[in-house]
Amino acid sequence: MIEIGKVNIGGGLPFVLIAGPCVVENEAITLITAEQIKYITSKLGISLIFKSSYKKANRTSINSFKGIGDSEAITILGKVKEKFDLPLLTDVHSIEEVSKVAATVDVLQIPAFLCRQTELLLAAGETGKVVNIKKGQFLAPEDMKHAVGKVESTGNRKIMLTERGTSFGYNNLVVDMRSLVIMKKFGYPVIMDATHSVQLPSSGGKTGGQPGFIKPLSKAAAAVGIDALFLEVHPNPSKALSDSESQLPINELEQLLKEVQEIDSIVKQHIN
Repeated sequence: MIEIGKVNIGGGLPFVLIAGPCVVENEAITLITAEQIKYITSKLGISLIFKSSYKKANRTSINSFKGIGDSEAITILGKVKEKFDLPLLTDVHSIEEVSKVAATVDVLQIPAFLCRQTELLLAAGETGKVVNIKKGQFLAPEDMKHAVGKVESTGNRKIMLTERGTSFGYNNLVVDMRSLVIMKKFGYPVIMDATHSVQLPSSGGKTGGQPGFIKPLSKAAAAVGIDALFLEVHPNPSKALSDSESQLPINELEQLLKEVQEIDSIVKQHIN
C-alpha cells in the first residue's frame, strides 16, 4: 500500500480514481472539473487523485496545443490542491522539470514514451515522491520490471504502474488484460488508464480515439483487480484542446464509477 496525502492505494483496498482534464487549458475549466469530480467521488465514497498535465510535450503535430505556460499551469494545479484538498498527479518529461514540479505535486508521472529514460526515472525517484510509470506502448509488461528497478535503485519504493494499451500495427492500440496481472507481480499498485487506451495514435496529424470503449475497458480492468482507475474527463470533450476524442464527458462519470465500484467490491472481497 502507498500513502498519497490522505489517499491510500493498493493492498486490496477499494480502487482509487485518478482523473481530470488531459491538460490545464485555463483556470476555470481546471477548477470546475476538479470540483465536479470531487463532488461525485465524495458522494460515492471513492478516493480521488486529481490529474492534469501542465504541458503536453508529446504531440503529433507542431501545431497542436502544448499548454498555457509551465508556471501558470503549475500554479493552477496548486490552487486545485489548496481549494479541494486533493493530491495531484502530473507528467514530467525531462530531468530539469522534476524538481520544479515536485514542489507542487504528489505523484510524478513518467509518460509511456519515456518509461525507459534512465535519467528521468532516477531523477523522479530521488525526489522521494510517488512515481507512476506508464507502460510504454512498445513494451511487454514483463519489461516494466527494469523501469521499476531504476526507481528502486534510488531507495524509493513508492512506485505505481499504469497500463495504457499496446501498439497493434499502425494507428491502433489494444489492451491485454494480462498486463495488469503480470505487472501486479512486481509488488506495486497497478492502474488502468482507460482513456489513453482507446486512442488511435497519429490519425491524420492528430491522435484520434474510440471513446465508446472507455466504459467496457474500465469495467473489465476492475474485474481483473486494479488498484486505481485513470480517466481523463472534461466538461465538453469535443472542445478540449488535447485528446478531444478520448476523454470521458464528466456527465457520464458518476454512472461509470458506480458500475466499476460494484465490480471492484466483488473482486476485492475475494482478494481479502
